[in-house]
Amino acid sequence: MSRPLDGFLAAAPRPQRAGLHALLALARRPRGARLIEFFPSLEQLTGGLLAAERCEADGAARALGWDAAAVVAHGRALRHAEGRP
Repeated sequence: MSRPLDGFLAAAPRPQRAGLHALLALARRPRGARLIEFFPSLEQLTGGLLAAERCEADGAARALGWDAAAVVAHGRALRHAEGRP
């Protein structure tokens, strides 16, 4: 299953990518999340990444007032109006 966060993780260097995948897999499990609580910096990292993933889901993003397709269309219209590619 492809998650919205996968594109972000794919851009990371290989060692960090593997570590982030493992950390997020752990954080998605209740016992893993409790283990991560012992490391405040890791808890902050995983909490932020998981929150970003939830907000990237189209339904959740629209409910928060963010429509990515509309933002892209607006940017394209601005570039077109200014004569840029």
